[in-house]
Amino acid sequence: MRMLSKFLAGSAAAAAMVALAAGPALADPPSGKTPRATDAVGVGANTDEYLFDQVSNDFNAKHKTSKNLFYSWDATNAVTGALGDQIETKATCPTIARPNGTGAGVSALETNTTDPSSSRNYCVDYARAAANPSSTTPACAAAGGLCYVDLAGDAVTWAARTAAAGGTDAPASLTVAQLVKIFECQVTNWKQVGGKSAPIEAFLPQTSAGTRTFFLTALGGGTTPITPGACVSDENNTLEENEGIDPILNSPEVIFIFSVGDYVGMAYHSASCTNAQCTGNPACAPTSKQNQFGCNETGVLGLGEIAGKKPLTSSSPPKINPGFPLGFQRSLYDVVRYDPGTTDHIPGAESNSPGAINLEQFFSAKAASTPGYFCANSTAQAAIKDYGFLPTWPLGSCGEIANP
Repeated sequence: MRMLSKFLAGSAAAAAMVALAAGPALADPPSGKTPRATDAVGVGANTDEYLFDQVSNDFNAKHKTSKNLFYSWDATNAVTGALGDQIETKATCPTIARPNGTGAGVSALETNTTDPSSSRNYCVDYARAAANPSSTTPACAAAGGLCYVDLAGDAVTWAARTAAAGGTDAPASLTVAQLVKIFECQVTNWKQVGGKSAPIEAFLPQTSAGTRTFFLTALGGGTTPITPGACVSDENNTLEENEGIDPILNSPEVIFIFSVGDYVGMAYHSASCTNAQCTGNPACAPTSKQNQFGCNETGVLGLGEIAGKKPLTSSSPPKINPGFPLGFQRSLYDVVRYDPGTTDHIPGAESNSPGAINLEQFFSAKAASTPGYFCANSTAQAAIKDYGFLPTWPLGSCGEIANP
């Protein structure tokens, strides 16, 4: 529930914790289960948080006696939707404000806070990232480096209100140049870009969101992000990425942005919300054939075309269109600390003392033993598809390092 904090407060939030128990499987480590020092724990991006919840659930169910179980903290509170609540990532670690988004997740990883119970282990082991490494990201080449490990393929496009929700003043397709002008506030009326005569209401997610960073960088040609103009709002840095259920977006004049993969996972593989704000008892009730984590939070929004290219295929259910403009396709990443003792530099068992965390078993495609769970396990590969992303894509390959 990514935005319940805007609808629940005080005792209502406490009641929701009980009420939502009957709905979809809740994210974060399960109630009563606090990760150990040797468990792999991650934070970060909103975009693939539900995929990680599913993989955590599946892996841990099959490896109950493993010294390295797998856990993932959502970008917002899984029950109340609160932003920045305190979380205890591992049993003996100090609490921290929940990292919300790629930027906050990578920053939490970079703090290198060690678990007080074990100098060999960290309180955060990996970060989920939905934006490419920047020019200032320390390369995966030496001590202190960060390794961006390819996980899956995705794309990002603009979004506007669907016909079913009342329609939009925007045209069906926008060029890159038109999108730049809209988000730089050089164009302020939809008529100027082929739409109806109506003012444009441009919105972006909060600043730590990887989807925001990626999209603005794509508009800047792939290297330098454009700077949003004063007409663009992120609701005082509180608007969550990849959702269309915030009432502020329910206008024919709105333009927002959305992960295409996340949209596919929610709109075509997840249960419908029981009301417009995705609250209630339960918020949604998935069947055994639907995604067990997350509800359909696409709300009033549908995906727009870029330069006449549709973001989705015509298949049923649709997938990310491989012909979508390449500059708006992206990789999702697992970000880990550089390890000098492994071939791929993902922290691995062969270079660590007994009990230390082996992340190769989850993320690597070149591990000394069995390839990583995400890249090789059929259940994990099926989950990647069910949550809308691409196991194979033109910009990377699962388990490869993007910034050597």
